[in-house]
Amino acid sequence: MAVVAGGTAGVGRAIVDALLADGYRVGILARGQTRLDALRDTFADAVFTLPCDVGDATAVQRTGAAIEEALGPISVWVNAAMLTSFSPFALAGPDEFDRIVRATFLGQVNGTRTALSLMEGRNSGRIVNVGSGLSYRAVPYQAAYCASKHAINGFTDALRCELIRSGSDITLSVVQLPAINTPQFDWARNRLSKQPRPAAPVFTPELAARAVMRAIRDGTREIFVGRSVLKMAFGHFVAPGWLDRKLADAGAEMQKSWQDEPGGRPDNLDAPDPRRGPDAHGSYDDEAQERGLTVDAAHARLAVFGGVPVITFLLGLAIG
Repeated sequence: MAVVAGGTAGVGRAIVDALLADGYRVGILARGQTRLDALRDTFADAVFTLPCDVGDATAVQRTGAAIEEALGPISVWVNAAMLTSFSPFALAGPDEFDRIVRATFLGQVNGTRTALSLMEGRNSGRIVNVGSGLSYRAVPYQAAYCASKHAINGFTDALRCELIRSGSDITLSVVQLPAINTPQFDWARNRLSKQPRPAAPVFTPELAARAVMRAIRDGTREIFVGRSVLKMAFGHFVAPGWLDRKLADAGAEMQKSWQDEPGGRPDNLDAPDPRRGPDAHGSYDDEAQERGLTVDAAHARLAVFGGVPVITFLLGLAIG
């Protein structure tokens, strides 16, 4: 039995499909009743859907308990809900900033708290938080979203230490994603001069879902998806100041499509966008790649940092 918070669109929707294909029954939390109803009509008794704002801790706790009562013990909980806006920080007011952080960061905190409360008695379970390469290297015009993804790393690391200290068999994973072709670019609030787009290279939601399923299967601490995530993580470690200057220009333009933004388009910040159904994909299928590098982050770090002294040693031998 699995739960996906934010399971009616984008990456969360693809994860629901992957879990169902693997034989799980799936509880789905999301704000939009219409999309939840569509999923229930499609999958019938294989899913259990409940409307829930993941930023509301009490609502998540109540909904999690209702799902477990209906479907049985929850062994997997995936936190995939998110909000963002494409906006200069000065124009994104306090309420907008708070709304994004509450959904994107505190939604994962609330989901994790609820999952733990249900799993601790059995001392087993997998919790997967969906992160981003932007948790290592932030970009302009998404300050609230980038702050939330950075916070997810800190929260997850701290809690994982507590679980290890207590001898818990519950695993806590983070899957760091590259740019994914999801509907967020079609319905996020936008103040840029052009309509927003995922920064190339772009990947399909199914690639993200496969990485999440790997975390569920193996309990991997952290997974990097796509070479762009590796570049962001290690590039920021090596040359953060240079990246600040590069992204001041390139990072802004990479998020803009060629289409002008007339302004005033509907967005999903305060309520779900009624124009779209329960879709995983956005408007960039023509360039989205189905395959990409997916690696255990610990192995990637070992290869990068462990390789430096080895290369130095070999160079020394060659020179000698």
